[in-house]
Amino acid sequence: MISLKINNEYAQLKTVVLGIAKDFGGTPKIDDCYDPKSREYVKNGSFPVEESLVNELNQFLKVFKKYNVDVLRPDNIKNLNQVFSRDIAFVIDNKIIIPNIINERKKEIDGVESIIEKIDSKNIVILSEESSIEGGDIIVHNEDIFIGYSNNEDFDKYQVARTNEKAVFDIKDLFPKKNIFAFELNKSDRDPKENALHLDCCFQPIGKGMAILYEGGFKNKSDIILLESYFGTNNLIRITKEEMYNMNSNVFSISENVIVSEKNFYRLNSILRESGFYIEEINFSEIAKMEGLLRCATLPLIRL
Repeated sequence: MISLKINNEYAQLKTVVLGIAKDFGGTPKIDDCYDPKSREYVKNGSFPVEESLVNELNQFLKVFKKYNVDVLRPDNIKNLNQVFSRDIAFVIDNKIIIPNIINERKKEIDGVESIIEKIDSKNIVILSEESSIEGGDIIVHNEDIFIGYSNNEDFDKYQVARTNEKAVFDIKDLFPKKNIFAFELNKSDRDPKENALHLDCCFQPIGKGMAILYEGGFKNKSDIILLESYFGTNNLIRITKEEMYNMNSNVFSISENVIVSEKNFYRLNSILRESGFYIEEINFSEIAKMEGLLRCATLPLIRL
């Protein structure tokens, strides 16, 4: 049995599910893309190929092995993109939440069914069909949970709106002792530079009381003020719109001191090193073309 434990984003990682790219289905038709960045790269003829995606995930796997992390992989489903394991399930404390995700991605949960079967049934929570959410919109921070969401009007309007207000209330009910901070995100189905697909595309806490932040991803200025007060202005690493587009906030913490980052994030990686972090740099630029990066490709199950 797997004994789940996720209290934050940066405690020492013990067990993680890493996405796979084999048989991922190749280049989709433009009309079948469900995020603007994928659509952009399909349109310009540079959508990633399977070999590149597999190679990048293998680089990530090597880093995990270096730190003695137990890595589980989804069961392969042919012609299905299974790179982004973060969204199809997520862990809070000792519970794994199976959310209601968009129809185009529902088959992905079948790939991790054999992993979920190893978890005590009392720790498995299946949300109702009215509660829509993806794991990239959930960030666990000890006694607090940060949630990115769209109000009902935006949720009905945008294909890239993945978490609704009902889900926020359901998470509150599931974890009544947690403090819930819910942030409305800016959405665009057509312009990836104006779209915060998930909360972790514009914000992520890291170790040492710090966080990475792109202000333009948030719909309300009051939420930026709240995060400045929460973390302290000097503890926020602010990124630009271009850096957000390249997924700079979507790094992944193996521990309080070790962060896996994309090797081309020169400015961010320099700041992180100056702040006392050890950076494991890998190439993840092809996966980034699908509007996800390192955090998106992982589903942490146990942090010590």
